[in-house]
Formats: sequence, structure tokens, C-alpha cells
Amino acid sequence: MRLTATLFFTLALLTLAGCNRSRNADYDSGAAPEPATRKSEVQYQGMSDAQANTTTPKPQTVSLTDADKSQTATAAVERKIIRNADLQMEVSDPAENLRRIAKVAEARGGFVVTSDATQRQDNNQTRPELEIKIVVRVPSAQFDAAMDEIRNGASRILNEKRTGQDVTEEFIDLEARIRTQKALEAQFMEIMKQAKTVEDALQVQSQLAGVRTEIERLEGRRRFLENQASLSTITVTLQSPTPIVSTSGFFYSVKQAFRDGVDFAAAITLFLIRALITLLPVAVFIFLPLGLLVRHLIRRFRRAQLARELARDEPLAAAKSQ
Repeated sequence: MRLTATLFFTLALLTLAGCNRSRNADYDSGAAPEPATRKSEVQYQGMSDAQANTTTPKPQTVSLTDADKSQTATAAVERKIIRNADLQMEVSDPAENLRRIAKVAEARGGFVVTSDATQRQDNNQTRPELEIKIVVRVPSAQFDAAMDEIRNGASRILNEKRTGQDVTEEFIDLEARIRTQKALEAQFMEIMKQAKTVEDALQVQSQLAGVRTEIERLEGRRRFLENQASLSTITVTLQSPTPIVSTSGFFYSVKQAFRDGVDFAAAITLFLIRALITLLPVAVFIFLPLGLLVRHLIRRFRRAQLARELARDEPLAAAKSQ
């Protein structure tokens, strides 16, 4: 095998050297070089059958380490990147834009994950505002196009955030660990076939169950990373436009002062009402019984004092009557 490979490489070097010499001779003489295909055909025709058989490449054995390295290099080219985006924007009609974003996601091969609508009052308490939060997932290749279509329907972009997480290294590591665990599983299967006692078979079965559990865990993590990398998540918050109010000028200051005074008076009134409502049970269950008890004791004390005075005045009245 080594002799054949040595002859093959020697013949290839001689052929290349002859080609270079003939090419240099052609260039030196000023003649135009022949096409490569024609030249190769002439060389092949001039070769004997034995030489043709000698130059035919033969299959070479490749070690498992080299195969793993080649697979790792191929996997490293296909990078796994998790891309997400958060977008907050003002739109004239949040409900209509909700339907539009859902159509954009479906047209790009994605889908709607969740949508939540909340109705709240604005600062002036004049009209309700509708705020909608929608989460969609689209293929990673359609991420930029979907973001552009979603942004086109906005009156104003309030906040936009894009994130990207490269998980290629973790993905490659997971694949290597899965291959290792599967090879270990195959070894345990061979040992299982050679087990002669029930105790040995049970021990191998226990080890095999642990290996299979680890394989399932690693494959689950790999599937999760594939799903996150293949589908990007876009979270969009839609809200009605906020009216622009002038905050300068004499009349605005007077209006604001009057509003602050009304708010302060309302706060004091609410405080008094809450204090009264809070103290009412205390007055009923504590102060009222205590007041009745004090009143009863005062009356009893007065009656006792009056009785002592009457007892003291009776001898004096009897002496005067005699």
C-alpha cells in the first residue's frame, strides 16, 4: 500500500514538472498554450493502460478522530444565532395593526405566540387608550424583512431593541457529547450481550439507563437551540399616539395651579373621610362602652355623696326639732 502511494505521488510530481516545463517552453517561444482540457486528453491518450491503472486513486482509510474533526468544521460553518427583538411604537389604530402584524408573520412563514390588549386612561382622563402587546415568531432568514414590514406601519418608534446570541459553540459541544454518549451506549449494549449472570446484566442495565437519560437530555437541549435559532422572536407593543400638550405660558401655569389646588383639596377631603371611616369602629367598640362606664361611675359616686350628706344632716334636723 505504501509503495503504491509512493509511486502515485512520484508520478504526479513528474507529470506536474513536465507540464510546467512544456508551459514555460510555450511561453518562451511565444506560442499560445493549448486549452487545459485538450492537453489533459492528449496526455491521457499517451499513457499506457498500466500507467492509467497506477494513477487511479484508491480509497484511503480515515480515522474516527479525523472524521470528527471534519464534522466539527462543517458544523462550525453553519452558525447558530438566536435573534430576538423588542419594538414599542405608536400607531393610529392598534387593533388594525395587530391584524396586520399577524398577517406579516404568517406571510413570512411564522405565527403569533400571544397577544394581550389592555385599556387604560390617559393622563388627562379624557379618553381611554388601547395598548396591545403581541409576540410573533418568524424564520431567522425572514427576521430583517419582517421587522421592516412591522416598522412601516408605525407613526412613531418609541423603543427598538435587537439582540443576538451565538450558540454555535454550545451546539457543537452538544453534538460531540451526544456522539460520545451513543458510542458508550453501543459499548454497553455489547457488554449486555456478553453478560452471563443476572447481577451483571442488572448492573449493565443500570449504567445503560443513565447513558440513555443523558442522551435524551442532551438531545432535548439541542432541539431547543435549533428551535430558538431557526425561529426569531419579535415582541411588539402597540399604543395610541400621545397628544402633545404645551407646557409653557401664563394660562397653562394658571390652569396647572388651579388643577393642583383642586387635587390638594380633594386629597384633604379624602383624608378626612378615610380618617372618619377608620375611627368610627374604634369609637363604637371602644370609646362608647368606655364613656358609658365612666358615666355610670360618676352617677354612682354622686349618689353615694348625696347619701352621706343626708345622713349627716339628719342629727342636726332632729336636734333643732327638740
